[in-house]
Amino acid sequence: MIRVAVVGTGGIAEFHAQDLALLGDRAQLVAVVDVDGARLDAFAERWSVPYTFSGLAEMLATARPDVVNLCTPPGLHHAQALVCLAAGVTVVCEKPPALSLAELDEITAAQAAGGGRFATVFQHRFGSGARRLRALTGTPPLGRPMAAVCNTLWFRPDDYFAPEWRGVWEVEGGGPTMGHGIHQMDLLLSVLGPWREVVAVAGRRARPTATEDVSAALVTFADGTIATVLNSLLSPRQSSYLRFDYEYATVELEHLYGYDDAAWTVTGADGHEEAVTAAWLAGPMGQPSGHAAQFGAVFDALDTGAPPPVTPADARATLELVAAIYASAFTGERIRSGEIGPDSPFYHRMDGSGAPWPPSQPSGPGIEVLV
Repeated sequence: MIRVAVVGTGGIAEFHAQDLALLGDRAQLVAVVDVDGARLDAFAERWSVPYTFSGLAEMLATARPDVVNLCTPPGLHHAQALVCLAAGVTVVCEKPPALSLAELDEITAAQAAGGGRFATVFQHRFGSGARRLRALTGTPPLGRPMAAVCNTLWFRPDDYFAPEWRGVWEVEGGGPTMGHGIHQMDLLLSVLGPWREVVAVAGRRARPTATEDVSAALVTFADGTIATVLNSLLSPRQSSYLRFDYEYATVELEHLYGYDDAAWTVTGADGHEEAVTAAWLAGPMGQPSGHAAQFGAVFDALDTGAPPPVTPADARATLELVAAIYASAFTGERIRSGEIGPDSPFYHRMDGSGAPWPPSQPSGPGIEVLV
């Protein structure tokens, strides 16, 4: 049994607790941490958590969990991860793993120095449909990938941004490119592999934020595959949509926040229908995407001593694409993989030296760091 502590008791923590419960005796919630005492106590009662704490360091010293599940606002992930890794505890961190490439590289270094491991929550990788597609990509039934579409078309009204930390670079690291579309982009990269270059635009069209509320990018992958990526919080008919066009088949996924096998559509090219359908149906089935699927994979890795998925290196490829989209959108330049290093302002902040529009919120709202 893996002893798990949850840090932060907001909405996402509820989903994590529900999915941990699905794993039965594999995991036990032993502690929870939050600075809001009433919310902390309510969460602990709802999920029968024996120990509650207002500080992270105290919890680590007292409860001694095997895994810390970070469900706090993004601006806290870096500092909290460093504390946990220094204590030799494995971290499973909600997306985004850090506010910048610089912060993620510090987390990677802390993992190398201590006994803990770090994994980012990118649960869409773990559904049976995604596993099936990764296994088939580049093989004879589907052929080589040619083109792709990656759309995160969501809707968030103005009142969604009422909490002072939402829509602020210093706490969320960005808008839909960083905080919403990152799930679909990570799944795209997990299927198609390394990206080579990106050209992008971004804008703040309607929402009362300091960040963008829409972005679009043209991404070229290392093998030449070309993908369009659209991230929006302005789309009343919400959809998360990915399309992969191969030499002999089109594979589509449409859902909103999670998928099952029925969300996938596979279409074979003329003369290839039977082979494509047979290959698709021969793959794994029955596992929806979700936190339970990733937690199960993390626990499997811990049982064998393997690095838990998604590793910092895996997450860095996705975070680098996010940084490149902002860099291209804000500078008007084509950004290549590997270009954003410590001498670039976009290595340290997703908005680089500043977004090309005036701020609509004060920067850096106060949030209490649970350390």
